Formats: sequence, C-alpha cells, structure tokens
Amino acid sequence: MSNQSLPPRTEALSLMQEWTASDSLRKHMLAVEAAMRAYAVRFGEDPERWGITGLLHDFDYERFPNAERSATEQHPSEGVRHLRALGYPDDVCEAILGHAPHTGVARTTRMAQALFAVDELTGLVTASALVKPSRSVLDVEAGGVRKKMKDKAFARGVNRDDIVEGAAALGIPLEEHIAFVVAAMQAEAAALGLEGTRGAEAGGAAG
Repeated sequence: MSNQSLPPRTEALSLMQEWTASDSLRKHMLAVEAAMRAYAVRFGEDPERWGITGLLHDFDYERFPNAERSATEQHPSEGVRHLRALGYPDDVCEAILGHAPHTGVARTTRMAQALFAVDELTGLVTASALVKPSRSVLDVEAGGVRKKMKDKAFARGVNRDDIVEGAAALGIPLEEHIAFVVAAMQAEAAALGLEGTRGAEAGGAAG
C-alpha cells in the first residue's frame, strides 16, 4: 500500500468531468467507483482510495482512445502520466494501467485485480438494466446478467473473458461476483441514472 496522499474525491470528480463529455462514459466510471467502494469494504480496504481509482480509470479515454492498443501511448498511459504529475499515488496509477491488458502492467494488488474484475461487468449490468421495461438496475438479477453474458450478440463491446478472468483472480465465484456488483450498482441507482421508472414509482421511499 502506498503512503502517498490521495487527492480528495471532489478533485478527482472534477478532473473526470473536465476530460469526459460523454454522459454514458461518466456513468460508467461512477458505476465502477460504486463497485470498487463495495469491494473495498468487503476486503477491509480503503473505500475512498478504491473508489477514486474506479472513478478515474477511464478519464482519459475520450481524449486518447487508443484504437491501436499501444502499451505506452494513449489510454490509459497518457492519463496516468497526468495523474502522476498531479501527485496521485503509485498504487492508484498502477491499478489504472493494469485494468487495460494491452499495457502489459501486472495486477499485483487486490485493488488492481478488483478494478479489472468490475470494469467490463459494470457495462454488462448497465446494458441489462437498459433493456428492462423499467430501464432500472433495481430490476436486474444476477441470473439474468449471467444469461446475457452467454448471449454474444448482447452488448458486444463487453469482454466476457475479462469478467471471468477477473473473478477468478479475485478468488470469487463468477455468480457471486456478478451478484455483488449488481447489488453495489443498485445501491447507487439514482447516481448512475439507472433508477428508471422504478425510481418514480418508489418516490421518496427509494433508498
């Protein structure tokens, strides 16, 4: 664990929003943050550190999309160089580099392993929510996500192999991993824009 100080979440959020115009990409990073915070609590780690790592993992994606999958240029290398210049801790930077397999950076910490494990899965959970009549993550069940995972035509951009590999590296059964991430996202449904019509139905009682 690095003992370097961590900038506050308000700064991390401002940086993410400054570099990212896409609402869906912003929501993706918030979803990964939610899953990372939940896993930090589960593993007895620092939710703020893990959450900020999730919040910033794709912040440079729009500016440096890296279609060529360069190991040292574009996303996420360019963003990490910026984070290092801002004083972000080494373990945060290394985890962000490690979430992209093309960098070749090993995921040696549990935080890095968790980031890789939840990244693609949050996308699959979001896609599963948006095809519900309610467009709500509150109506998503882990079993349904597992079925969607087997349907290669659904959410084609989601790398299923990364989800499987990520869960295995964390030492958590796949079904349990999916259920855990679904629950983490459900707890933040409003912030993720995934309450759908369920939020309207629940009114002030939603929690």
